Amino acid sequence: MKKRDRLIIVLLVLLLCGYFLYPTFKWYTIVPQETKDLASGSNEQIREYARGQATRELRAIKELVSSDANAAVPAEYSYLKTIAKDNYREMSKDTPSSWTIEALCAGFYTEKDMFDSIEQHYRTSLLEVKNLSDNVLQLGLDLRGGMSILLDADVSSYNEKVGKTASSSEINALVLQDIEILQNRIDQFGVSEPEIRLQGNDQILVEIPGAADPERVNSFLQGKGSLLFQVVDQALTTELNTYFNENPAEVYTESGAIKQPDFLPAGKIAAGFYEKDSYGIDELKSYVVLDSEIGLDGIHLESAQTGTNSITGQPVVNFHLDASGGDAFYKFTSTHVGDSMAVVMDGKVKSVATINEPIRQDVQISGFSQSEASDLAIVLRTAALPIELVVSSQQAVGATLGEDAVSAGLQAIAIGLALVVVFMFIYYSLSGLVANLALILNLIMMLAILSAFKFTLTLTSIAGLILTLGMAVDANVIIFERIKEELKFGKSPQVSIKTGFGKAFWTIMDANITTIIAALVLSQLGSSAVKGFANTLAIGIISSLFTALFVSHLIFDAAVTDREGAKLQITWRKK
Repeated sequence: MKKRDRLIIVLLVLLLCGYFLYPTFKWYTIVPQETKDLASGSNEQIREYARGQATRELRAIKELVSSDANAAVPAEYSYLKTIAKDNYREMSKDTPSSWTIEALCAGFYTEKDMFDSIEQHYRTSLLEVKNLSDNVLQLGLDLRGGMSILLDADVSSYNEKVGKTASSSEINALVLQDIEILQNRIDQFGVSEPEIRLQGNDQILVEIPGAADPERVNSFLQGKGSLLFQVVDQALTTELNTYFNENPAEVYTESGAIKQPDFLPAGKIAAGFYEKDSYGIDELKSYVVLDSEIGLDGIHLESAQTGTNSITGQPVVNFHLDASGGDAFYKFTSTHVGDSMAVVMDGKVKSVATINEPIRQDVQISGFSQSEASDLAIVLRTAALPIELVVSSQQAVGATLGEDAVSAGLQAIAIGLALVVVFMFIYYSLSGLVANLALILNLIMMLAILSAFKFTLTLTSIAGLILTLGMAVDANVIIFERIKEELKFGKSPQVSIKTGFGKAFWTIMDANITTIIAALVLSQLGSSAVKGFANTLAIGIISSLFTALFVSHLIFDAAVTDREGAKLQITWRKK
C-alpha cells in the first residue's frame, strides 16, 4: 500500500476517534454538573423544571418592566433577543437599535408567546444534554453510582390467575425465570453491565449504572409487551367525546382510569388517544370507543423498523408478523375493509387508520416514535414475564468505591503511561518517541471504541486499560529488536526497517491472537466485572496491533525508508 493511502487511513481513524470521543469530552469537561443533574432526570422532571424556570423568568421580566422599562436587557435574557428579532420581522416592524426591556417585550405577540419561548429554550437545552448523555462513555456503578430498583413478585395476582395458592418453591422458580428474561431485555436495551440478582425468595434487585431514564427502565422491567389491533366504533367515539366534554367530572374513576359510561353496549370499551408532547411524554388528546374483539395480538410481531411515509413524509413504523399472525390478521382485516382500526399499546390508543384492503404480514402504522418501536419490539421478543413484578422501591445509589478510587485509577493510568514513555525514550532514543506516539494513539483509539459502543467503564475496565498500555509497547519492542539485529549484520537503515517489520509481523500476530481468544472467552463466560476487563483488553490488543504494525511503520517509512541517506536513531550507543 502506498504511503499516501496509509496516511489517509490514519487520518480517517483519527477523525473517527475525534467524532466518537467528542460527546464524552463535552459531557465530562464542558457541561456543568448542575446541567447534567437536571438532564439526568425523567422527561416529566425536565418539563417541570422548564416550566418553572419560564414562570420565574417571566415574572422577573414583568417586574423589570414595572420598575424601569427603559433598562437594558440583562445578560441572562439575551437569548430572547434572537427570538424577538424574528418576531419583529414577521410583524413588519423595525428592529430596535438598543434593546431595552420594553423593546424586548414588544417583540413578542403575547405574554403566553414569551412564556413558550422561555420554556422552549430550557426544554431544548436540557433535552440536547440528555441526548448527549446517551452517547458518552459511561462510568459503572462502582465508579459513578446509578439506579437501584427493588421488584416484588405479585404473588396475589398470580394466585388469582392460576386459581390456586402457589407454593414458596413455585414462586421462587417463577422469579428466577423473570430474572433470565429481564437480563435479556436489559442487555438488548443497551445498559452495560447491569446487576440483576435474586433477593430473598420473591424479590429481584436491579442495579443499573449511570443515569438511566426511570420511565424507560420501568417499561422494560414491568412491560408485558401489550400491543393490540382493534376496530374503532366511529359513531360511539363521537358520542363518547361529546359526553366527556360536557361532563368532565365523569371522565375518570377514583383510581384514575377512564370510565366506561353506561350507554356503551356490551362488547365496547372506552380508551384514550395519546400523542407525544414536545417532551416526549404521552398526552391525552381525545377518547376512542373500541370493539373488545382483538384483531391481532403483538405476540405475533417479529420485527419493527421505523421509516417515512413516501406521500405524507410522516414517520411510520413497519411491523412484520409471523406466519400465523399474518394469516389471522389477513382474515380479520378482510372482514373489516372500510372500518377504522386502532393500534393500542399498553392500553393507550397510539394510532387510528382506515383499513383500505386486507393486510397480511407487513403492517405500516404511524403514531410511534423510533425508541417506542424499538423498545416494544424488544419487550415482545423477550416474552412475557411468568409472574408479574411490582416496583417496591426505586432510588439513586452512590458510587460503591467513591471518588478516591476513581482518582487512584486515573492516576495509575497517568503514571503507567509516563513510565512507559520515559523508558522507551531512554532505551530506544528517538525511535522510542515513535513507540510513544503509537502508545498515545492507542489510548485514544481504545477510549473512542469504548465510547462508540457505549461500554461502561468500571474499575476492572480501568485495570484492563492499564494492562493494555503496559503490553502495547511489546509489539514495538519486538520490531525494534529485529531492526537492531539487521543493523548488526551491516544492512542499511532502510533495509533493516523493512526486514524488521516483516520478520516481527507473525511473531506479534501469534502472541496477540491467543490473548484475544482468551479475552473473547472471558467476555462470553465471565461475570459482569470480568466482562468489562475482557472487553477492554480485547479492544486494546486490536488497537495496539494497528498502531504498532501500521502507524509506526508509516512513521519509519516517512522519516527513514523513503529518504535516501537518512539516519536511524534506535539506540543511544555510538557506533
